[in-house]
Amino acid sequence: MSDRYVQPLRMLVQLAFLGLSLLIGFQFYRFIEAVQQGLDTVSRPAAVDAFLPISGLFGTAAWLKGGGINPVHPAAVVIFVTIIAVSLLLRRAFCSWICPVGTVSEWLWKLGFNKLQRNWLPPRWLDLGLRGIKYLLLAFFLFSTVSWSLAMLQGFLGSGYHAISDVKLLQLFRSPSITTLAVVGLLVALSIPLRNPFCRFVCPYGALLSLVSLASPLAVQRDLKKCVSCGVCSQVCPSRIDVMHANRVNNPECLGCWRCISHCRVNTALSMRAFGRLVVPGIVFVLLVVLLFWGGTRLGKASGHWNSVVTPADYRELMAR
Repeated sequence: MSDRYVQPLRMLVQLAFLGLSLLIGFQFYRFIEAVQQGLDTVSRPAAVDAFLPISGLFGTAAWLKGGGINPVHPAAVVIFVTIIAVSLLLRRAFCSWICPVGTVSEWLWKLGFNKLQRNWLPPRWLDLGLRGIKYLLLAFFLFSTVSWSLAMLQGFLGSGYHAISDVKLLQLFRSPSITTLAVVGLLVALSIPLRNPFCRFVCPYGALLSLVSLASPLAVQRDLKKCVSCGVCSQVCPSRIDVMHANRVNNPECLGCWRCISHCRVNTALSMRAFGRLVVPGIVFVLLVVLLFWGGTRLGKASGHWNSVVTPADYRELMAR
């Protein structure tokens, strides 16, 4: 059976999670508006913690050091750990299936390809150097989590600054500075001729998932007997991986997007395999992406590590300072 149907399904999943992200953002906006008016009529959507990856990283570090899951933004830890689990099992599927930034970035470079009839590819040496930026940023954050003591981590997680970090993020969008507008505008402009510049060069979250995905049992496998070396797989790869000359694509930049498999001109010449042997059908991969992410959040809710202990009154007090 051809795996071409995977791309339409991936677009549906992307749209669903993008819509969910916008809904969560709007709900949080309504919550803050109600808080500022002295009302407690709108509940805070705990899933907004998904937009606080640093909270998730530091919260997970404190948890691993024996401090438990911090109750200020517990959903940040649950979602962070869930994304790590998804990447460990399904490569960087979070980046190409779920992340709203990845979705919008993909739309932009596809628009650029349609208008310009090509996407610009920086020289290999420049591409490699720019990719190092995200790993340097990741190293900084990981060094902090490792070097900080449990008391330091708990001090940060229990601070008023951390408690309303979600409000600060909202304010960044509600009243963006000239610098913020310039940076976002630059990234949007670069995303049209380039493929995923933010994800590829800047995002430390993506860098972490890249390293985690190397341990994934799943990888794109090339059948040397069936492959006709047409090069289509390498051309459509958003991460610029030379799929055509690889036996097993265990590359940290692989997004698990299935574009190479879906566009392969010879059916089954490329396939997603577990441990290099077991073929994973496209529909199974799709279901795993959705169910693993959904299941992780459900587990967080069931264990009581989801809703924040910060009350609307706490928000009012902290925001007034």
